[in-house]
Amino acid sequence: MMKKILITWLLALGTLWAPLTASATFSDPYTLMGEVAQNTFDRLNREQVRIKSDPEYLRIIVREEMLPAVDVRFSAFRVIGNQLNNTTPEQRERFVDAFSDYLVVTYADALAAYNDQTLDIGSGRVAEGERLVTVPVTVKEANKPDISVEFKLRQNTRTGEWRVFDMVAEGISLLSAKQTELSGLIRQNGIDAVTRQLQEHTKKPVTPLERPE
Repeated sequence: MMKKILITWLLALGTLWAPLTASATFSDPYTLMGEVAQNTFDRLNREQVRIKSDPEYLRIIVREEMLPAVDVRFSAFRVIGNQLNNTTPEQRERFVDAFSDYLVVTYADALAAYNDQTLDIGSGRVAEGERLVTVPVTVKEANKPDISVEFKLRQNTRTGEWRVFDMVAEGISLLSAKQTELSGLIRQNGIDAVTRQLQEHTKKPVTPLERPE
């Protein structure tokens, strides 16, 4: 079940992110989701020849296009959980870097499974003082049932920018699931060991994920 949900999440996430060159893109979560969807579809379609000849190029796309939309530090600190106070600033920075690289590899695997999915992205308006927003997204693919997911975005109180930090599929938060998995390992083995584990994972080649039926 968790593997299916993870693949679902990654497919949805992998088809959402796009170039975020204008700071105005981050000012509204609904606009952000709409713009990145269209831009990403355009780039994936435009660069299929290069992607097929060099799957590792997907990691470049992910690093350039996806990571700017993800609040990696916030997510990484949430994964560390209550062990955060037991780590040094240097250990936390190494973990954030490793977690970022882990996301790059994982999202590249999801992008390798891209096959003309389309998205229906919910719309709305941010209420005054609202700092957390959920944007519903429906993933559509020919001859397969629709997949409904929810993306969680938060506004940085210092910069005012919105970024994604989590997604919920079938009632399960992927951030909470990853926190449960890794925070326990951090508690048992220490953050340095888990950082090395993530670093080892990033050395594997791009491996397309199996799309859920």
